[in-house]
Amino acid sequence: MALSKPDAPKTVSGLPVIAQHYLMCGTKDCEKNCQFYCNPCHRPMCEQCRDEHQKSPETKSHEVVPYTQRKIQLPVEKCKDHPNKDIDILCEDCQVPVCSKCATQDHQKHTLKDLETIYSEKFTLCLENIKEIHQVFIPNSQDVQRDIKENANDIKETMDNVRNMMKTETESLKCLLETVTLDNIEQVNKIEDSLMESLQSQDKTYQDYISYLEDLAKKFNGYLSSTKLHDSPLIFSHSDQLKTKPMPETVKPVSPVFTAGRHSKEDIIKLLGGVTIPDTKPENRKIKPMETASTQYNIINSYSLYLIGFLLLLILFVSGLNIDDHTWKQIKENRKKSYMKPTLSLSSSVSKVREYTVPGIEHVRHISLVKSDRVWGSDWNGNLVHTDLLDNLLQKIQTIGNYIPEGYHTVTQDGDLIYTDKTNKVINRITQDNTLTEFIKTGDWKPLCIYSSHINGDILVGMIKGDEAKVTRYNKRGEEIQNIQKDNKGQELYSKPRYITENINGDICTSDFNKQAVVVVDKSGQHRFSYTGEGSKIFPHGICTDLLGHIMVANAIGDTVHLLDQDGQFLSLLLPAYDENTGSLLSLCVDEENNLHVGQDYNNTVTVYKYLHS
Repeated sequence: MALSKPDAPKTVSGLPVIAQHYLMCGTKDCEKNCQFYCNPCHRPMCEQCRDEHQKSPETKSHEVVPYTQRKIQLPVEKCKDHPNKDIDILCEDCQVPVCSKCATQDHQKHTLKDLETIYSEKFTLCLENIKEIHQVFIPNSQDVQRDIKENANDIKETMDNVRNMMKTETESLKCLLETVTLDNIEQVNKIEDSLMESLQSQDKTYQDYISYLEDLAKKFNGYLSSTKLHDSPLIFSHSDQLKTKPMPETVKPVSPVFTAGRHSKEDIIKLLGGVTIPDTKPENRKIKPMETASTQYNIINSYSLYLIGFLLLLILFVSGLNIDDHTWKQIKENRKKSYMKPTLSLSSSVSKVREYTVPGIEHVRHISLVKSDRVWGSDWNGNLVHTDLLDNLLQKIQTIGNYIPEGYHTVTQDGDLIYTDKTNKVINRITQDNTLTEFIKTGDWKPLCIYSSHINGDILVGMIKGDEAKVTRYNKRGEEIQNIQKDNKGQELYSKPRYITENINGDICTSDFNKQAVVVVDKSGQHRFSYTGEGSKIFPHGICTDLLGHIMVANAIGDTVHLLDQDGQFLSLLLPAYDENTGSLLSLCVDEENNLHVGQDYNNTVTVYKYLHS
C-alpha cells in the first residue's frame, strides 16, 4: 500500500512529503488502500482497480506506476492569450510555458516538451532534496555545531588549565624566591654574627687595655707620692717598668655589599614561560557520516559543493528558468554519487550462523571481541580465556573469581586487553606482547564493569563504594576525565552497574541488575532514559549496541534478548526463550559482520546469530 500526504497542497513546511496517512483508492466506491497511480488520469488506484484499468480498451495504454513513482500533477494555469486553454507545454527554443493553441500558432517547428513531465521530475527532485536536507545535511550540520561547541569547551578547559599552570608556576617561583631570600638572609645573619664577634673581641681587648692603663696610672701615682729615696721604685725601677705598653692593633671590619639583581620584564617572561599558538595549519572539520548502516555510510566528500549545487538548483526551479536535459542528467548523476543510502535493516527472522566453544571455562559470563575470528571469554572462577572460533585455546589468564556476572574485561582500539580487579581496586592492562601492567588505580571505588570506546578509545568503568555507584570515564592514558553518578534531580543513577557499553551516538548504556534497568545517559552524563522491561520486569545482564544504534540486553528472567531502539523504545524480543538445559543468557557482543554472539550460563558454548539483512 502507498503512503502519502494528501494531493493538495503539494508543498511542505519543514519536512518532506512522506508517509503521513493511508491513501485511499481514487476509484468511486472503492475504499481499499492505493498502491498504484495512473499518470494520465492522475488517479490513485488499488491493485484490483489497476488491473481493471489496464484491461479497459479506453485506458489500457495508460501509464500506471507504483504510487511512489507517480508524476506530480501540473498546477492548473490558464493561458493569458487563450483563457480557455491550460498551460501544459514548454517551448525549449523560447524558454516559455505555452498552451496547445500557442504551440500551433506561434511556436511551430520549435522544440516542444511536456511541461507536466518536467514539472514532475523537478518537483520530485526538490522533495528528495528537502528530505536529504532534513535527514542528512541538517543532522550533519548539527553534528558540526556540536563539534564546534565541544571545541569551545575544550578551548575553555585548555585555557583554564593554562591559567592554572601559570598560577602554579608563579607560586612555585614565589616559593623559590622565598627560599633563596631566606637563604640569603641566613647568610647575612651569619656574616653579621661573625663581624660582631670580631668587634666584640676587639672591644674586650681595649677594655682589658684600659684596665691595664688605669692600674698602671695608679702605680705611677704611687711612685710619685713616695718621699723615701732608699728603695724608691721611682729611682730603682727598671726603665722598662716605667714604660706603657703600646695600644693593641685592631682592624676595622669590612662591611658586606649587597649587589642588586638586574631584572627586566623579558627576563621574567623567559623565567615563567609564555603562551604561544603552534605554527600548525588548522585542519578542516570532517563532515561526519550518517551512522545508520553496516558500512558506516559516508556522505561523500563533496558535501559543500553538493549543497551549493542544490541551492542553485532550487533558485533555478523557483525562478522558472529551464535546465537543459544534459545538465539535468548530470545533476541527477552527481546526486546519486553524493549520497549512499543505508543498506542494513532488521530481518523479519533471526537465523543461527554458527556455534563455538570457549575452552578452559565452565560457562560464558562475558565476551570481549578482539576481531571477528577471536574473542576473550570469562567465567565465575576468574578464568579469562583467549580463543578463536575454531575452539582453539590461544591464551589463559587467572584473575580473581567472582560469582556475580559482570562485564569485567574489554579490548581497546590497540588490541590490548584491560580488566578490572575489584578486590585490589585496580584496572590491569595486558598488551599484545603479553606485558601485564597496573593501568588505573580506582582509589576507594571497586571497579565492576568496563568498556573501551570504539569512537575515541575512552575507558568507561562502572564502580561502587558502599551504597554508592557511578560510571567514570578515563582517556586512553588512564586519566580520569568524567564522573557520572546522579541525575539532574540529585537522584542516584546506579546501584550495581554490572555491564556497560557505548552506542553510536556516544550514549553510555549500563546494565544495572539491582535497579532492574538499563540506564542510558548521553556523553555529557545527562540521564536520557531507563528501560525497565516490556510488560514485566527485566533482570539485565550482558549489553551491546550495533551500527544502527540498536541496544540489545540479555534478560536473565525469560532467558531472551530485548531489542531497543536508540531512544529506549522496545522493538522486539530478538531471540526465543531458552529451555532449562541451555541456561540463562548472560553475555552479548556484536562482531564486525553485524552478527550477535550470545554466551550462556550452563555451558561454554557461544551461539552466533544473524539478525540484520542488506
